[in-house]
Amino acid sequence: MLTVMAALGWLTPRRRSATARSVLAGEASAEAARKTTQDVSGEEPEFPVHGDDRAAAFFDLDNTVMQGAALFHFGRGLHKRKFFETRDLARFAWQQAWFRLAGVEDPEHMQEARESALSIVKGHRVAELQSIGEEIYDEYMAERIWPGTRALAQAHLDAGQKVWLVTAAPVEIATVIARRLGLTGALGTVAESVDGVYTGRLVGEPLHGPAKAEAVRALAAAEGLDLSRCAAYSDSHNDIPMLSLVGHPYAINPDAKLRKHARRLDWRLRDYRTGRKAAKVGIPAAAGVGAVAGGTAAAIALHRRRR
Repeated sequence: MLTVMAALGWLTPRRRSATARSVLAGEASAEAARKTTQDVSGEEPEFPVHGDDRAAAFFDLDNTVMQGAALFHFGRGLHKRKFFETRDLARFAWQQAWFRLAGVEDPEHMQEARESALSIVKGHRVAELQSIGEEIYDEYMAERIWPGTRALAQAHLDAGQKVWLVTAAPVEIATVIARRLGLTGALGTVAESVDGVYTGRLVGEPLHGPAKAEAVRALAAAEGLDLSRCAAYSDSHNDIPMLSLVGHPYAINPDAKLRKHARRLDWRLRDYRTGRKAAKVGIPAAAGVGAVAGGTAAAIALHRRRR
């Protein structure tokens, strides 16, 4: 700029001023053009990458792929089929309402739900629960799939990549959902069975938090995947270990802790909820099932008293 101004020294003040402005305008325009070019060239490359057979995608289920918790919806379906009594359904409804109100997984509620589910299925045949799971998906789950997340999963499938659900829900439920969505498969919590009959115990521990990361790492090794080329999607800060494993982590409908973490690390964010209240509560306009609606109302009342 100094060189330019020196070169303009021979001009009259008026002409020097006009010419200087022209030079400044020209330089500003050139700089803007360079910046635009840099911005375009700096855009994210095509993702997912088509034909990359060493890449895959891993999706959390609850509140990422589906509104609410799969285990609670499954409990409603079992109640309808007289697997347990109405008072147990009220507990499921309360837990589901809390989950949707808070937008995060409460460890105590999730543990209680798992224990309830294990006691309910004890003595039943695995094949029976798998068959019922198909019906429950149609009744309670299909309409709760987030279209935006479903589109993300389909993009990976269209690119020729495998797509897995990774969830603390029972693997039988997760497998039904994965199959119905056309996904590759599912990693889920494994309930012990002997001769095809549930014992009421788990194999190991629930697939939650760090356990999800270990499952993804083991599957990637078995499938010959390069985790730096893989993607993972979740709504919960509990899944930061899994998200941190891959080269393409996504925060989907994130809770507050995950949103903060994702922004700090410049992870991609997607939110398919509408409005702050809806984002936090996630209650559908036509939440018509009496027990769940009652539990939701109670949870909201409790929330108001605590504010």
